[in-house]
Amino acid sequence: MTSIIRATSEDYQLLTELGKTSFIESHSSSALAEDINNYVAAKYTWDILKQELADCNNIYHIIFYKGQPAGYSKIILNVPYNEIAPANFTKMERLYLLQEFYDLTLGYELLQFNIGLSKANEQAGMWLYTWKGNDRAVEFYTRAGFEVIGSHDFKISENHANPNHQMLLRY
Repeated sequence: MTSIIRATSEDYQLLTELGKTSFIESHSSSALAEDINNYVAAKYTWDILKQELADCNNIYHIIFYKGQPAGYSKIILNVPYNEIAPANFTKMERLYLLQEFYDLTLGYELLQFNIGLSKANEQAGMWLYTWKGNDRAVEFYTRAGFEVIGSHDFKISENHANPNHQMLLRY
């Protein structure tokens, strides 16, 4: 019923659309619509996704539910965070589902898949940022064992930044 595949350079169009839609669905209430739309237009382009997919450090996966793309993830291995030692930590840079697939435990499945991949690559844990106003995401990561260890302002536009938790899961 579900499958998770590693994204390739040929998936740039699908990832661009998944990224745009899921970012808007999960962050639209965090800033003015104009700021969100401008951010998405600047950050989720075919050219940017092609470049990211070409970088072997970026590990993208797409989760499918009944053959339909439901979401995606992006991790980067061996990304230290200033307050975390040692350096062999995975950064979960993105984990997004399309809203229509919420409540099917697909996010949990995709997270566990990435944690397994991280562990298989001898990482000591995983860290991420999540918007403080996204109670659903904060609760999701907390239930998965992540703890808040800091904060970060995520710049949406010149006039707006979202306050984010930095969260950590040690293995």
